[in-house]
This record gives sequence, C-alpha cells and structure tokens, in this order.
Amino acid sequence: MLSPEKLARINELAKKKKTVGLTLEEAKEQTSLRKEYLETFRSNMKKTIENVTVIDPEGNDITPDKVKRLRSNKFPN
Repeated sequence: MLSPEKLARINELAKKKKTVGLTLEEAKEQTSLRKEYLETFRSNMKKTIENVTVIDPEGNDITPDKVKRLRSNKFPN
C-alpha cells in the first residue's frame, strides 16, 4: 500500500495541475507517483482476485478456472 504522504502528494499535484499547472519537475514526480500507485493497486487487486471463491445460489463452487489455476500454481500440493 502506498503511504498516506504519497497519496496526499498525488492529490496535491492533481489539484495544482487543474488550477495553476505543474512545473516540469512536478509533472515528472506526478507521473512517477501515479505509476507507483497503479503498480500497487494492480498487485493488491490480483491478490484479492486470487483469493476469491465464487459460490452460486445452490452452493456450488463456480470460481473461474483461470483463478483456480493461479491459486494452484501459487500453492502447489
């Protein structure tokens, strides 16, 4: 997870970009922070999806095969 300071800085730069604009250094910093944020977000989302089990109303496990394969590759028997 990204630190609260980095998230605050991302928001600060976004607000500044909309109001007065960013310097070249600030634009580079914003790009770097956004890239780090997206990498963290995608990693967390992947972990969440890998740990989801889908159950239908009758109680059957209907988790997609791709998720089951990812899980079995991660935790081989």
